[in-house]
Amino acid sequence: MRSKVFLTVLVFSLLLSIGVVQAQDPVTINVLYMAQAALSTEEMDAIIAEFEALNPNINVEVEYVAYEALHDKFTTSMATDPVPYDVVMVDVIWYTEFVQRGYILDVTDRITQDMRDNIFDAAWNVVNVGGRDYGMPWLLDTKYFYYNQDILSQAGIDAPATTWEGVIEQAQAIKDAGLLEYPLVFDWAQAEAVICDFTALVYGNGGQFLDEEGNPAFNGPEGVAALQWMVDSINNGLTNPASITYLEEDVRNVFSSGQAAFTLNWLYMYNLANFNEEESQVTGNVGITTIPVFQSVADQGIPSASVDGSSGFSVVANSDNPDEAWAFIEYLTSEPTQMTYSQNMLPVWESAFEGENLDILSAIGPASPVTVPMFAEQFPYAHVRPTVPYYLEGSVQLQLAIQLALTGQMTPQEALDQAEAVWTELGAQMQ
Repeated sequence: MRSKVFLTVLVFSLLLSIGVVQAQDPVTINVLYMAQAALSTEEMDAIIAEFEALNPNINVEVEYVAYEALHDKFTTSMATDPVPYDVVMVDVIWYTEFVQRGYILDVTDRITQDMRDNIFDAAWNVVNVGGRDYGMPWLLDTKYFYYNQDILSQAGIDAPATTWEGVIEQAQAIKDAGLLEYPLVFDWAQAEAVICDFTALVYGNGGQFLDEEGNPAFNGPEGVAALQWMVDSINNGLTNPASITYLEEDVRNVFSSGQAAFTLNWLYMYNLANFNEEESQVTGNVGITTIPVFQSVADQGIPSASVDGSSGFSVVANSDNPDEAWAFIEYLTSEPTQMTYSQNMLPVWESAFEGENLDILSAIGPASPVTVPMFAEQFPYAHVRPTVPYYLEGSVQLQLAIQLALTGQMTPQEALDQAEAVWTELGAQMQ
């Protein structure tokens, strides 16, 4: 109880000087945000209400869209005059593109020394392009390996496997025991979600997306074998075949209904699946650990491979209210705000994981004692998808290739070779 009281006092004292700007006349700023992982829409609404209370002359209007629609929604809007948004959430994979197109403001000179000293160094990589900062780091996230402890126990399994070969063996044992028809479920729809899982599998097999010269390399032996593993897991009846249509929320719903033993998802799922009885039928039985690797990589002493799902918030170029927009971003990404709303996402502030702050952070909710150390264990093995300017077009082609392989229309080698040819052409066009 003392921790919560202390946190409340800390938040209100610090917020008096964070994200406050003196707007002369009433101003409305428009924010584009995803309705998916990390902050829930209810949490974002609460943060906006707090900010407006501190800034009575600033009204914040937020538009929630699905993650898969956010990029195109924003880029399409930039062709209008005036631009309809002042603030936008930007995925790490979009920053290079948005900077090259002139869509977001350089805010390097707005970054304080306190921000630089106390935010994780890796977080600045999210918003930095060419040595300049184009937003504030907001989310450091990576995927994790989830498992149903009760199902594993019924199958006589003491702990989840640490290799993908072992996962297949355990899934087969669960299926043979008649506990589940499909022990595995993934978000392998033809969307960015499948690229995230593919990234973890490729790097977990010792592969990479690009070679040292920046040429596509995902169609090498390691990438082909990773995709073959995905195909085989469906053909062998271990991965739910509906996975080829699923996104993250579909996976969460299937896992939370007790219809899967293993899956991958972002951090937000742990709190919802393990503690929210309105959202989940498996509360108290959700395990979370680092993502496995293939045996050949494990033999090299590398324990895990995941994907970096980080993002930032940026001021939109040509915004009529850049100061007010920045004030909102500053408030949203501040340490006290992030500590208060840390149930489904953890702070980007390294100082939040130190000393008394760590004690407070760990006491905020039932998930924190698990998610805080798990983040520290998994994030060092998170791999960034290529930050090339043609990533969006390239990703679409790779999504298609993976779908063609998963549905048996092409072999994994044929499908990835086709995608590699498109990536090579796109790269040549940028030169």
